[in-house]
Amino acid sequence: MARDTLFEIKEPAEKFEFNERVADVFDDMLDRSVPFYEKVIEMTAEILDRSLQAGDTVYDLGCSTGTTLIALARKLESKNLKFIGIDNSKAMLDKAIRKAEMYSMADRIDFIEMDITRAEFSGAGGIILNYTLQFIKPSIRPEFLKNIYNGLHGSGALILSEKIVCRDKEIDLQFMDSYHRYKKMRGYSELEISNKREALENVLVPLTIQENCDLLVQAGFTSVETFFQWFNFVSFVANK
Repeated sequence: MARDTLFEIKEPAEKFEFNERVADVFDDMLDRSVPFYEKVIEMTAEILDRSLQAGDTVYDLGCSTGTTLIALARKLESKNLKFIGIDNSKAMLDKAIRKAEMYSMADRIDFIEMDITRAEFSGAGGIILNYTLQFIKPSIRPEFLKNIYNGLHGSGALILSEKIVCRDKEIDLQFMDSYHRYKKMRGYSELEISNKREALENVLVPLTIQENCDLLVQAGFTSVETFFQWFNFVSFVANK
């Protein structure tokens, strides 16, 4: 796993993009930047194991290097599921395809290069949207989530994980400070943390828990609950 050193620079940080440089170190970036990333995948597998039917199709939108789908294909092997990963970054998908081949999963997972906001789904049993909605313009999120709702079959479920902001500004600052300290413990320097924050400004636009829940309800989901939270990282399950 290549180590993420992208932001060890003294020059002004460029706007964050999911390009080849990011793809090369993305697995390390996730491992050191997203708290309990693997645990959320484990919990996702547990939720989907209860709701999915044999032969269902599971989509991962913004699948990046395929880590989530490869893990789910292993954990849910007995259900004979079909997995489809969609991402608009060729560099990410190239790495995902290589990983799927390395883990002998190429026959179980398909990867499609496409803008996820333009993708169409039909009869999906599960759709995963982890740490991706936050990179989509807020103005198009309602229609995008409605499209996801329409693409799920009657008992389908959406798993959504996001970085969030808090309505209480003081608590929000406390959560951000906890995340700052977490990244330092994971080996990032003050310079790297500052540069990445600058690179993500106006690229990653988080909402509150309530705002995310409201969007899901407005899209048509009848049941929306959080199943995980670590300070300013939250995962939701939304049932059709």
